[in-house]
Amino acid sequence: MKPLMLFAIVALVSIVIVVSFGLQLAPNAPIALSAESVPYALYICPTDSTFWDGFATALQPFHRYFIIALFAVVMLLAFSWGWSLYQNLLSDSFKRDSFKKPWQLTKYTFWVSVIVLLFVMTPNHFRTVTVDGLSGEYVLCESDTPGARAVRYDAVHN
Repeated sequence: MKPLMLFAIVALVSIVIVVSFGLQLAPNAPIALSAESVPYALYICPTDSTFWDGFATALQPFHRYFIIALFAVVMLLAFSWGWSLYQNLLSDSFKRDSFKKPWQLTKYTFWVSVIVLLFVMTPNHFRTVTVDGLSGEYVLCESDTPGARAVRYDAVHN
């Protein structure tokens, strides 16, 4: 296995473990709330990455065209794989060279899709909220995140 691929696998496993178990490298003190207000509180933070949020917002008008292009390429991939399989069935032998182009196109399609998805869906895309009575852009966060504020759950809207 190539070293870069091994590094990517180790990094991905590390990220999944850290996120799954809520581990932090430098935990902060959580916000102290009274016992009766804890069930009614959500924690919000001001957004930090305004560049990526603006970049993703600028790409939103093209989101439909990205989906159309993706489905067109996936259909071409299906025909390409099907044609290669059909040619191998007709000749009653396995020719590895006939699968090189479909596999190459599959890899490019996958990685281009991942990159476009990262550009269109920033991390703040799924956690952005609006808060009644507060102006500005906020995201949901944890109670020990620096800059977190506690607000009533019914004032937070997606």
